[in-house]
Order: sequence, then structure tokens, then C-alpha cells
Amino acid sequence: MSDWIGSTFTSDTGWGHLETLVDVGDRMAGTEGERRAAEATRDALATYARDAHLDEFEIQGWERGDSELRAAGETFEHRDEVIALPRSPAGEVSGDLVDLGYGLPRDFEGADLEGKVVMVDASVPDWFDRRLHRREKYYYAVEAGAAAFVYRNHVEGYLPATGSVGNEESPIGDIPAVGVAKEVGARLARRAEGEAVTVAVEADVYDDATSQNVHAELGPDTDAEVLVTSHVDGHDISEGAMDNGAGTAMLVELARTLAAREDELDTRVHFLAYGSEEVGLVGSGYDAANRDLDTVKAVLNLDGVVRGRTLKCYTHGFDALDAAVDEVSAAFDHPISTTPEQGPHSDHWEYVKWGVPGYHVTSESGSEGRGWGHTHADTLDKLETRDFREQSILLTDLAVRLADEGFSAAHAAPEDIAAALEAENKAEGMKITGDWPYDFE
Repeated sequence: MSDWIGSTFTSDTGWGHLETLVDVGDRMAGTEGERRAAEATRDALATYARDAHLDEFEIQGWERGDSELRAAGETFEHRDEVIALPRSPAGEVSGDLVDLGYGLPRDFEGADLEGKVVMVDASVPDWFDRRLHRREKYYYAVEAGAAAFVYRNHVEGYLPATGSVGNEESPIGDIPAVGVAKEVGARLARRAEGEAVTVAVEADVYDDATSQNVHAELGPDTDAEVLVTSHVDGHDISEGAMDNGAGTAMLVELARTLAAREDELDTRVHFLAYGSEEVGLVGSGYDAANRDLDTVKAVLNLDGVVRGRTLKCYTHGFDALDAAVDEVSAAFDHPISTTPEQGPHSDHWEYVKWGVPGYHVTSESGSEGRGWGHTHADTLDKLETRDFREQSILLTDLAVRLADEGFSAAHAAPEDIAAALEAENKAEGMKITGDWPYDFE
């Protein structure tokens, strides 16, 4: 029975696919690189699973050009200094620089930001009660009438952070937005606070772009299914090894391991590698809108695995999901951390927000925020094969448990998910970004 453990720990399948993905280079949503990565993932899944195919959909096209920030007699223009945030509108604007520090909601209250260039930090202080997503800070600036948005990274090493703006209703953001390196942000705060600065963004914005999701299946042909998911796209500034090459590589590895244990699966396992996650969960939103969510038994979303050695699972208040993780942890005498909080920032969310039991599986990296993620430094050398192999064993066993006929997790009412978001103080941010999906009182 335990032979699969040895074969998993010595497998090169998943790690080999990770190398394939990082060697593609630019996997930005809607690009040829994203398409090549999706095709490679389809072909890898076809080795172990049935009906491996691509499902294409339309997206808003956006490709990065050069960006500049001119301030205090200096021009910052190198890509290790300043980069456009994806789906920023193109344009050049000027205004007085206002440094709002962390950019907490209260920092925007009463601030005179009309026509100003607003700079905020990518992090939040330890004492603050929740994470603030980049887009939340962006839309506070938009609401306050700012002319442009500057997102200052908190990680040293001349690593401007990327990450999209815009939302489902308006995919292109309202005001030009750039990410700057921590060092550039510090220089701006010291030399240009209150002075006129200029933000210039070049971007190709077009309407005829497409992306694609990758599908494959294992196990019996049941109506109910377990979704094992990841996203195949990445940002154009790096290899995207951590975000999310490792997750898609793990998806392929789980297809291999579960194929060897297919007779243990009581429920169909549906593998899904989404496109266009990094520009607003577009691929998973497209799939969820075209799927009968009542048939989804559980979602196992892999986004952020292998960054650290210990897996971390957001379980969104579903006690049965916590219990399944505890069983795996006990069976292998291996730590896995869980949190019952809502996590609305990866592909599981397009299902969980409507009450589908779902995990966001990431890992404990020991660093604040994304660390190397969303920067030039998201490269393969940051990851370890040991962590990949250990986690593939744990996640294989978890997937088998989810597919077992004895596992059951009742769907939640959307009203209960909404109430949890309110209780966790996350609703305000989702409403200002245009991500609040509920229209009930």
C-alpha cells in the first residue's frame, strides 16, 4: 500500500514540468507564452488522465510597455526601478506626491488627494487586523480623486512589485498605476514628498485577446467531482516559479500519483489549470459560471505551494476540510497548518463565494506578504525539490480522502459566506474594489 509514497518521493514528473513552465518565460494572460504553457500542461496531464483538452475564452488584452516616474530632477525608468501594474491605463499624468505610508483605509480618510500622485506601501503593519490587497488601496486612491497610483514594494533588492488593477466590470483601471522598488520609494518619500511628480505608463490595450483553461479527469464517471486546481499564467517580469509554476507542476504530479491509485477514487477527480488568474481570476470565474456548482464536492486549489516547507490551508469555515487535513497530518506525522478564514484572492474563490467547500493550499514561507512573489526574483532557484516531493505525498493523500465516498462537506449558503466576510472585516475592501458578488441585504 505504501509503494506509492516511495515512487512519489523519487518522481521527477512534477519538478520536470515546473522546469518546462519556467523555461517558457513570459506566461502573461493572453500571450503566446501562456498558451504554450497551457498546451504543455495539457500534454503532461494526457499522460495520466483522460479527456485532456483546452477550453478557450475571451479576455481583455493588455501588454506592458515602458514606464517612467519623473521626480525631483530624476527619471526612474529601468525595470528594476519602476514597472506598470497590469491593466493600468496608458497615459502620462502629473501631480504632487502624497506618501500615505501603509495606505490603510483610515490613511485615506480626510486626505486631500484630488489630482495628487498617491504612493502606498505593499505591506501592512503587524498590528493591523487583516491583509489589504493592492487593489483595495488602488481603489481608495481612485475614489479620492488621485491622478496616479504608486505601489512601493517592501522587499529590498530593487524589486518593483507587479499585480493587476481593474475589476470584472471595468477590466482596465481608472488611473495610471506603477510599482516601484522599495529603494525608489524611499528616495521619492525623502526628496519629492509634496512636490510635483510625473507618472508615465505605456501599455498596449486591446480587445481581441484569448486565454484558456486546461482540463483532464481521473476516476469514476460520477456526477459529483473533486476539483484539483492551479493557475498556469504568470507575470511577464519573471519565471513565475512560485506563482504559480509550482502549483501547476504539483497538479501534474498529482495526476501521476492519483492515476496509480485510481481504483481508490470513489468520486471523479477533475484537474483544472486556469488561465488569467493574475488579472482577476478570469479563468476560474469563466469555469464557475459554466459549471453546476452543486456537483462540486470540494475544491483543492494549489496556489503558493512549495514556497515554504510547511503547507498552509485556508479552509473558509468548512469544518470537514479542517478535519481532512488533520487526518493527513496525523497519518504522516507531518505539520500542516490550517486557518478557517475566508481567502478571496485565488481561483478557489469563484466557487467558495457561492458556498462550495474549498481549500486554498499555500505554504508558510516565513516572510511578510508575497516575498519574492510578483517580482523579478520569482525564480526556480528559490524552491527545493525536497519540499515539492514531501508536499506531493501529503496532497495526494488529501485528494484521495476528498474523493472517498465517506467524505462529506455540506455546501454553505452564500449568505453565510457573506456574513463571514463581514465578520472578518473583508467586505469593505471587496466592495470598494468591485469584487462583492452579493446583492441580498
